[in-house]
Amino acid sequence: QVTLREFGGGLVQAGDSLRLSCAASGRTFSTVAVGWFRQVSGNERDFVAAISWNGDTTYYTDSVKGRFTISRDNAENTAYLQMNSLKPEDTAVYYCGTNICTTAQRMYGGEIPNVWGQGTMVTVSS
Repeated sequence: QVTLREFGGGLVQAGDSLRLSCAASGRTFSTVAVGWFRQVSGNERDFVAAISWNGDTTYYTDSVKGRFTISRDNAENTAYLQMNSLKPEDTAVYYCGTNICTTAQRMYGGEIPNVWGQGTMVTVSS
């Protein structure tokens, strides 16, 4: 089993950058795809980006393409979300998630993970 914990959220101004980290415990992290999702209060949790188990394949929602980069370091059991050129509409709680049997493509296609971190708040002021 994998457990996840997110770090790196904060309050920034529009145009700034942040890097979120998703630290995992458990021996299976290097074998599972990981996704980043975000949720605005009262709304559903939306897909942001996903990365395959070996880092070779990535997917992004259209609104973050060219600004966000997902990556992972399996030796460190950590996934990252580098967020550049942040906009006020990026304000949300960001979660990383995974499933034992999922793939990055499935998360991109709408599959919802069943293992989540506690979330980290990102606030972008205008």
